[in-house]
Amino acid sequence: MAALFLGALQERGFRGDEELADRLCSVTEDAAIPLLRPLAVDLEMLAILLEGDPAESGGRIDRSTGECRPAFTDELGPGPEAEEDDDPERWLYVPALGSRAGYRDMELFIEEVEDAALADRLRIAIGGRGAFRRFKDVLAGDKRAWSRYHRFGDERQRGRARAWLAEEGYCPRASPSS
Repeated sequence: MAALFLGALQERGFRGDEELADRLCSVTEDAAIPLLRPLAVDLEMLAILLEGDPAESGGRIDRSTGECRPAFTDELGPGPEAEEDDDPERWLYVPALGSRAGYRDMELFIEEVEDAALADRLRIAIGGRGAFRRFKDVLAGDKRAWSRYHRFGDERQRGRARAWLAEEGYCPRASPSS
């Protein structure tokens, strides 16, 4: 079963699949275990921080708890644990990389849509400002495609979050969303 999953990950080739395959290999074979420190982080929340507007977003992860904090919470002022908030050893800073990867997800999804008319409407929808909203408006008319897109996009976001963590020397501690 593990070999099937490994093959599927290699064939799919999403960003973050290599890290997932390494974790699978390390528990199923005599493969070298990647030297990544486990971090109990919510990959979905991390993906939100990573894909935010670079001018307004980003955030940080508490290395001891895995909690993701958006940057705007820091602007609300110091809380009761203000000294701990400034400890650079405690925090892993997360840059906001923007929506380019999310836009690419829409493009890749359109390539997989079998209904030519729907694919054409989606291609038109992603042109210009407001592309994400228009894309979702078109998908809202097709429950099956809507569901497929969300599974596809969520997996790609989690993959990018896994890859970013690996670049920083961490891997998500095993949980349902990692």
